[in-house]
Amino acid sequence: MSAFPLPPIRSRYRQLLSLIRDAWPRLLMAMGCMLVMAGATSATAFLVKPVLDDIFFKQDLVMLKFIPIVVVCIYLLRGLSMVGQEYLMNHVGQNIVRKLRNQLYDRIQDLPLSFFQEERTGVLMSRITNDVTIIKNMVSTAVTASLRDCFSIVGLIGVILYRDWKLALYALLILPVAFYPVVQFGRRVRRVSTGCQEAMAEMNAFLHETFAGNKIVKAFGMETYEKERFHRKTFDLYRLEMKAVLVRALSSPVMEFLAGLGIAFIIWYGGYRVISGTSTAGTFFSFMAAVLMLYDPVKKLSGLNNTLQEGLAAADRVFEIIEKPSEIQEAEHPVILPKTPHAVRFRDVWFGYGSTMVLKGIHLRVKAGEVLALVGMSGGGKTSLVNLIPRFYDVSRGAILIDGIDIRQISIRSLREQIAIVTQEPILFNDTIRNNIAYGNPNASLEQIEDAARAAYAWEFIDKLPDRFDANIGELGSRLSGGEKQRICIARALLKDAPILILDEATSSLDSEAERLVQQALENLMRGRTTFVIAHRLSTITYASRIVVLVNGEIVEEGTHAELIEKRGEYWKLLQMQTGM
Repeated sequence: MSAFPLPPIRSRYRQLLSLIRDAWPRLLMAMGCMLVMAGATSATAFLVKPVLDDIFFKQDLVMLKFIPIVVVCIYLLRGLSMVGQEYLMNHVGQNIVRKLRNQLYDRIQDLPLSFFQEERTGVLMSRITNDVTIIKNMVSTAVTASLRDCFSIVGLIGVILYRDWKLALYALLILPVAFYPVVQFGRRVRRVSTGCQEAMAEMNAFLHETFAGNKIVKAFGMETYEKERFHRKTFDLYRLEMKAVLVRALSSPVMEFLAGLGIAFIIWYGGYRVISGTSTAGTFFSFMAAVLMLYDPVKKLSGLNNTLQEGLAAADRVFEIIEKPSEIQEAEHPVILPKTPHAVRFRDVWFGYGSTMVLKGIHLRVKAGEVLALVGMSGGGKTSLVNLIPRFYDVSRGAILIDGIDIRQISIRSLREQIAIVTQEPILFNDTIRNNIAYGNPNASLEQIEDAARAAYAWEFIDKLPDRFDANIGELGSRLSGGEKQRICIARALLKDAPILILDEATSSLDSEAERLVQQALENLMRGRTTFVIAHRLSTITYASRIVVLVNGEIVEEGTHAELIEKRGEYWKLLQMQTGM
């Protein structure tokens, strides 16, 4: 069995080629420009013979007037075609980058939460920015130059064969030998380039973590420690970059030496033929000019192969994400749910991360419009249970049903349209208050947004802002207090108007005053909705229709606040721990 997974790799390259082929009109025009450039290069070498033989040796005045005009025309055409191919190929390269970034981002957004728990944000960002840019360089630089140089090589070989086919055959013998180190160095470059890209991704991940957590870094006085960690990462990247530089640097001298051998032989043999009278000086110098021009693009192919290998290594990293299968699969014929109150049922639900089961045999029925509170010690499985409802994860065994329909048979989009979530940590975007509230309902009118803000008790602080709903709240809502951010999140959930509501410790990180306002806003939000409330402070869920106590992934108690106190079981113990009763 082959040690390399050739079919998937070939498939990836076919996808890249298909992206290039999609731009075939511009590619054809660019190739036309390259042919003109190659023709101009070959013509320059071809003209050396008439310049020497007709002008300098025969002193032909007609040729003296004609050849300079031809030279000017050749270089004008070459300059215009150079501009054309540069613009057209960069247009193709940039368009491929745009499409690849879109594909990559679309795929990342479609992957389940488990993927984001395995991958680091900085690494994913590096795939979209750094790796895709390397692919662009491969397409717009390496592919362009390779095509241009190949056309030049073909044209120049034609010139040397026409001038002296015997001498040309000797000169061309060195080419296969010259290409061998190109291939060998290319393999090394690809391996080192993969390491460089991984090191760059690691550094991006580190930067994202330390910048996002800068408050903690400063609070614990760990600036020096983080600087040392960053210095180690930059040193690792430096080492890999220097390896890549060495491999690239070695490829050029090898090509230079081999080219020197070929040119030395041509000077000796061609010079002998001129001295012996079997060839003219013009023919020899025209041949020599063509050979010198020929070895230049051959030598360049070595450097271009390095760029090509770096691009292919980056393509592997990009397509590794694009081709990643999702654990959450859409049903073949998905059901579309109407936006009406829903009943939810957990039927013998088991769920685990890997081999560790965090939910075990959950049986639970929640009526339409009922408020169900989930309580228990940390790690009991409360958040895992509610995360199964919108299919952030799929159950390991059993089933979750909405109105009797297995959620795996429901359209994922339709399912998530039925659910609004308010989490412990408010998630907001660096945008206006208006756009943050309307995030789940972008077509909402300003009047609807204002109504949602009033119902979420957010109107009071919004009205005091200079730009009101057009005020930008900063990264992750940094310009707002914790309570204000949470009320914006509640307004967002209100505007979505989803029949199922999940509140994951929505008030646990707030002070008493903020909690009071947020609790009032939540009461407005829960009205008429099937609600799952995860609460740390038991005093905040006494209003619940029913309370479920989860311990180690199992339901151990169930009932109202009063019923559970009467039982003097797990719920009563939790209450005692919090109140000191």
